[in-house]
Amino acid sequence: MGQFIHLENHIHMKKALLLVVGFLFISTAVFAGGYQVRLQGNKQTGMGLIGAPLSFGASSMFYNPGALSFMDGKFAVELGGSAIFSNATYETYGSDYLARTNNPIGTPFYFYAAEKLNKKFAFGLAIYTPYGSAAKWDDNWALKLLIQNISLQAIYYQPTISFNLGNKLGIGAGLIYATGNVKMNSALNYSGNSNFGLNGNAHNFGFNVGVHYKASDQWSLGVNYRSEINMNVKNGNATFVVPGSLSSMISPTNHFSASLPLPANLDIGVAYQATKKLLLAAELDWVKWSVYDSLSFHFETNPQLLNNSSPKLYKDQWIPRIGAQYQVSKKLIVRAGAYYELSPANRDYFSPETVSLNTFAYTLGATYTPAKRLSIDLSFIQLFGMKSLMKDLPANVSGYYKTNTVVPGIGISYHF
Repeated sequence: MGQFIHLENHIHMKKALLLVVGFLFISTAVFAGGYQVRLQGNKQTGMGLIGAPLSFGASSMFYNPGALSFMDGKFAVELGGSAIFSNATYETYGSDYLARTNNPIGTPFYFYAAEKLNKKFAFGLAIYTPYGSAAKWDDNWALKLLIQNISLQAIYYQPTISFNLGNKLGIGAGLIYATGNVKMNSALNYSGNSNFGLNGNAHNFGFNVGVHYKASDQWSLGVNYRSEINMNVKNGNATFVVPGSLSSMISPTNHFSASLPLPANLDIGVAYQATKKLLLAAELDWVKWSVYDSLSFHFETNPQLLNNSSPKLYKDQWIPRIGAQYQVSKKLIVRAGAYYELSPANRDYFSPETVSLNTFAYTLGATYTPAKRLSIDLSFIQLFGMKSLMKDLPANVSGYYKTNTVVPGIGISYHF
């Protein structure tokens, strides 16, 4: 009987490991999946996170490198950050149990520096944190065997070049070096304070290419493609706290490896200068989430016990966005936007640490220019993850999830 209980506990542990290691992938793309918030420029953020058809200076290095060659002035610097206030709730299907996250505040940032050598050529460097997040459930909540807390920090470095052909067509490209770190803890289904933790680093290369076309004084078009990046986790550290009777089977320290694909993104947008003061824009973004078909990983010690594979069956998604900008005065510009995103997650293989739901969001923004070359950019987003019934068939878990996220942001732009 004791052996049967131990075997059942091992199965629970393997499922939990799969879900948590899977979060290495999802968290690395948490704002490019669950609700696709791309906090790489406060101006673009205020317009519904639209960037492909716009030329807003050095921040074009992320949204569309082809637009960088259209920037004003010879040299431009932009820096900024956001504060992510998010929470998720879980209600057990068929009961009145309710759990809520107590997430720490996320603080992603961006920095851009670009130089225009002449009318046709520009280059620059972008450093940004598009995929940083944290989630903290109560240590004793109902699904503590799946996740208790997790945090992720990712930094992207992107040198970029851009060419302007005939003052109408701009093309650009950037090489991305992505690095990331994740830490997590989860309970184990053994006596006492049995638990395990993972701490892993990942890195790899990708690219970002774009085309920006100014069809006329009123119309501009943009296409941007950011490649898939396989984040390779090697020699990640794993720690286990288990009863003494299992210490010979499960080492207290271990190492793991995994290959975790971040999906490619294709953004297609159009902008229209309706009047001298009013700018309108729309964009359609495609995310190739189908690369996350399953998850496999390998542990260095006890691979026969811990190694496993889990289906995810994510689906590609299209995200429609709309936005507007209005010039109130020489010193003040205001912005607004909205978008709707369907969750890429499979409802039958849902993980509580990702909480990726169908999401509606609205955005607001403003730019104040106190001096000729200096501007202060403000943005605000609120996202509503719609209440949905989700299942995890392998773990035999069902429940209702709901999310709410508020993200204020501030940035400074300077050009000369």
